[in-house]
Order: sequence, then C-alpha cells, then structure tokens
Amino acid sequence: MLEMKGITKTFPGVKALTDVNLAVMPGEIHAVVGENGAGKSTLMKVLSGVYPSGTYDGAIEFEGKERKFSTIADSENTGIIIIHQELALVPLLSIAENIFLGHETAKYGVINWFEAFTRTQGLLKKVGLNEHPNTLITNLGTGKQQLVEIAKALNKDVKLLILDEPTSSLNETDSNALLALLQEFRAQGISSILITHKLNEVMKVADRITVIRDGRTVDTLDTSTAKVSEDRIIKAMVGRELTDRYPPRTAKIGEPVFEVNNWSVYHPLHADRQVIKNVSFNVRRGEVVGIAGLMGAGRTELAMSVFGHAYGQKITGEVKLNGKAIDVTSIPRAMDAGLAYATEDRKTYGLVLIDNIKHNVPLANLDGVSSKGVVDDVEELQVANKFRKDLAIRSSSVYQTTLNLSGGNQQKVVLSKWLFSGPEVLILDEPTRGIDVGAKYEIYGIINRLAEQGKAVVVISSEMPELLGISDRIYVMNDGRFVAEMAAKEATQEKIMRAIMKSWEH
Repeated sequence: MLEMKGITKTFPGVKALTDVNLAVMPGEIHAVVGENGAGKSTLMKVLSGVYPSGTYDGAIEFEGKERKFSTIADSENTGIIIIHQELALVPLLSIAENIFLGHETAKYGVINWFEAFTRTQGLLKKVGLNEHPNTLITNLGTGKQQLVEIAKALNKDVKLLILDEPTSSLNETDSNALLALLQEFRAQGISSILITHKLNEVMKVADRITVIRDGRTVDTLDTSTAKVSEDRIIKAMVGRELTDRYPPRTAKIGEPVFEVNNWSVYHPLHADRQVIKNVSFNVRRGEVVGIAGLMGAGRTELAMSVFGHAYGQKITGEVKLNGKAIDVTSIPRAMDAGLAYATEDRKTYGLVLIDNIKHNVPLANLDGVSSKGVVDDVEELQVANKFRKDLAIRSSSVYQTTLNLSGGNQQKVVLSKWLFSGPEVLILDEPTRGIDVGAKYEIYGIINRLAEQGKAVVVISSEMPELLGISDRIYVMNDGRFVAEMAAKEATQEKIMRAIMKSWEH
C-alpha cells in the first residue's frame, strides 16, 4: 500500500534521516519504534506533507503511484491522515465543529448543521464515543479528545492512519480502548502506522515493526513469522542490550529532610471542592520517594500546590525543610527555600520552546549567570555547555532551539534548568513521559546521581514498574488522600492497585 524508498532529510547542521525505507501492507498495523531523536516523527512529517516534496531526497509510492505532497491537504486527499502527539483540536469549539473544520457541510456559504450533527453522531458511534456533537472539546478528557481526532480522520475517508504517540497521556483503560479501535480498523482494511515508546502496546497489536536508529532503518520484524520479544526490539533500538531497565543504586538514606504535614487544597474554581485532603508525607536525605496513583488521584495538584501554591486555593498545612518551617506561598519563595518542580507538561510549562538551550538552562537561576541585573553571555554559555555535557543532551550545539529537540533531550534541558537552581528537594512529575527506553535509562541515572548527592527526590509516575524500579519508598494516592505507604522492595503492582481499590470501598 505504501512504500517509502531511500528517504533522506537534512536540517541545518543535522542529518535527521539517511536512506530510510518503510513499507506498509493493506489492512496492517505497522509500528515504528526508536529512541527519541531517531527520526520517527520526521519520517511521518515527510510522509504527510508537513515537509513538502523537494525538501527531502527519496520517493514515496502510495497505492502503486509515486506521490509528491506539497501540503498536508495533498496527503489527506489521498487518504493519509496524521494525528500528532499534540492534538490539533480547538478547545472552545464543539465536537461537530472540530470534525468539520476546513471541510464544512456548507452550501452557498451557509452551514447545514443538521447534516453536520447527523454525520458526527455516525462517526462518534464508529469510534465508540457516546457524547453529544455539541459538547465542547475543552469538556472532554484526553482519551476522548483522541477519539474525536480519529473520528475527524474517518470523516476524511482515511486509508492510512498515522498515530504519533497516541497513548502517551492516556490511562490504561483509554489506551486499551484506542488499541482495540485500531484492531477494528484493521478488520475493515484501514492500515495504521503506530509510533509509540510503549513496547507492550507494540507487542499487543503490531503486525510488523520497523526499528529506526540514528536516522536509519535498522530492522523490520514480522510478528507473525518470528518470535519478537521486547528485549530484541530494545537491542535494535539502542544498539545494545538493556539487561536491566533500571540502573543499580546503593541507597544511602539519612534523616528526614522534607516534610509536608496536614496539607489541604481546594479547587481553584470551585471553592467548596476539596482536592487534597490532609496529606502528610516526608522524604529523607538521599531518598527517592515515588507517588503512585491513577489519573485524577491528585498527585500533580499536590505537587503544584506545595511548589509555591501554583495550584488551588484555601491551602492549609505546613512544609518543613531540615526541621524548620519554610514559606512556600509563592513560586519564588518556594525556590528560595530550596524546592524545584519539573512539570509533567514540559512543552507548555517547562521550556521556552522558541528559544535555544543556552537561554533555557539558566532560567530558574538567572542570578547565577548575571552581575548587577545584566546576564553575562560568556557565563551563560559555559553553564549551558556544562549541563549539555553532564546530562548528555543530544543537539548540534547549545544554540539549537528546544522545540527541535527530541522529547528525551527536552526533558534533560528541563532537569538542567532546575539543577542549576541548586535545590535541596526535587519534585519530578512524570519525568519520562513520552520518552524511549534508552533516554529513560539516562534520566534514571540522573535521578540516582541526585540521590547520591544527598538530595531529596519525589517522583510522580503513572508507570508502576518505573516507580518500583527507581524508588526507595512509595506512597499510594487516591481521591486526594494517601491511602498506603510501602518500601519499594516490598511493593508490587498488585499491592498498589489493591490499596487503591480498598480505599474506594471505604
């Protein structure tokens, strides 16, 4: 159905793709995997016309004809639809308005709303979404928004659906529903290209798997003819075997450094709704404490409210550092007290995407690179280069725009920014979301080094194996409360889930 031959794409100073080949059969789920920065998204942007014909070398054949796409509209007209990791929906428009945006059901400039709603209802039924076409996108969860994107693709008569990290911000239930939908499409003859870092999902649904490493195709595995294991995929992705997914660490845990007592927070808009309910916890010197819980448990709200009251209202409770109460009533005060918070949404809140690495790294501590309020350009350059080297940020130089970095390297810039502020306590919210196994290993190594330096580290993660692999101690959160605490070496995924279920019973 699709053949991409010898695709080579170059950006100033960087060769993103070198002679990449990809073939997709009719009615197939084809997974494309690789480390961050391997070139997966670049390849899909070439295919979908984001990078127009003439800006790359090589050929694209679709349904037996050579295609030269100048725009996304060109590829969509042939039936190739891409759904990007950052969803392209307008939040304050309805589902129906989003589905027909740019393809309005209009005659003489007047929209036929009855036809739009009727067709929307049919499309929503196909993707298993039981919502009214008038529902605003902003009132839907991420999982449902993803289904609206797919309904939008079906409206354009899709033949090949490209999904770039479709489940990176979904919970397990929504992820499974989305994968089941792809399997239904396969039965209807619609092909899908699935780009994901979640290898368990690849193993579950993919018919064939193409592995890209450093901008080159290194392997295509057929799951029907060969026994394909996660370890084999990882070896192809990173060029080495990751015998242990989590780097070893000998914990040297000291006295309690960071304490939060009787912490209560109310919703920022609904003053009568309590989001965090009398939570108390502590972190000791050199300890990595994990916070587990399902989506909506209140983990991010807890972290943001502790970090300078960045979330919520009517906040009460006490925060102590080294036994003394500290003022965390604003973000600057929390930072001055020794706290750092790496947000789960690095693109919106963690980085200035239109600026380069050099300017992003010192943002949380501009005093560290300035004199009398004037930034010292040489000092700033030295600091950025030091962190680029120490954290192995893969880039052409510190002058590369952070927008053009892979997810893993963006996350390393976020960590650099906070490490340069010299914190005592680091709260890391989903530090490896949307990052491949190789980059995850590097991030875990950074977390280990911080703990070895005696820092107190709090990690919030939706991936339970990750928490079990890197934490010393785990708190389990549900419905705004801590419902269990356990040593990581005694914890299991089943124990964590049982604690959550038990709390619902009460």
